[in-house]
Amino acid sequence: MEEIRERDVPVVLKKSDKGKPQKEITSTSEKVLRAIAYVLLTVGAVTMLIPFIWMVMTSLKSPGEAVAMPPVWWPSILRFENYARAFEVAPFGRYFLNSVLITSVSTIGELISTILAAFAFSRLKFYGKNILFTILIATMMVPSELLIIPNYLTLSNLGLINTYAAMILPYLASVFSVFMLKQNFESVPNELYYAAKVDGSSDWNFLWTIMVPLSKSAIVAVTILKIIGSWNAFLWPLIVTNDRLLRPLPVGLQAFTTEAGTQFELLMAASTIVVAPMVIIYLFLQRYIIMGISKSGIKG
Repeated sequence: MEEIRERDVPVVLKKSDKGKPQKEITSTSEKVLRAIAYVLLTVGAVTMLIPFIWMVMTSLKSPGEAVAMPPVWWPSILRFENYARAFEVAPFGRYFLNSVLITSVSTIGELISTILAAFAFSRLKFYGKNILFTILIATMMVPSELLIIPNYLTLSNLGLINTYAAMILPYLASVFSVFMLKQNFESVPNELYYAAKVDGSSDWNFLWTIMVPLSKSAIVAVTILKIIGSWNAFLWPLIVTNDRLLRPLPVGLQAFTTEAGTQFELLMAASTIVVAPMVIIYLFLQRYIIMGISKSGIKG
């Protein structure tokens, strides 16, 4: 027995000795890969921040510094009065109210249509459900630019051009939002649905008392994405509005570009006002976007 133990001990020591360098190599390679990942992410983050930093710095420059060559990064005097002048050049108070109205109504409308459609496609049984959903998903491959003329002609025939309705009605539904929320609804166990039906609950009651609370993160994600998209909309409001008092903030930025040139310092001040609310919303609620997308099974 002693001879066997003496023979076994060196073998164990050799295995442990061989294991230590391998662990050290593995940990070292992981540290190197992690360091490279951090460096790449830092470079990407700085690259993404440079346009925002330039926008804010230019909004505080004088007219000469805004167009100076070579570019001036830091202004000699911080001119915060550019923001006050921006409100004087264009009715930005009215533009802000227009953006709030359009964004609020279109977001509420899309949420209602998305929740109802997602529930129907995920829980209800009706003829042609899969075919209809496939057709809706296929429409996502159609570029939005191709829909501008048909939508414009439809609204023109209805007499809605140059109204708030023209900027709201085409965006009261979103196939992407329906798909995203449908995936989340389908992750809810069927046992909950059957149990609710046994207890006498209607589909309407089950939707609002069980499905919606359980899918809160996905609904918040859809809401945030809709708010950001509606707030930043430019092309469509520009096409369907002629009255400057009806236009939202992004379209109102045109007031700083005239035949005499562009007032870059005022344009950047106004752009900062437009972008700031969405940046704040995204920074505080980005975790809901990540949670909603991850629970919906969408990967990219």
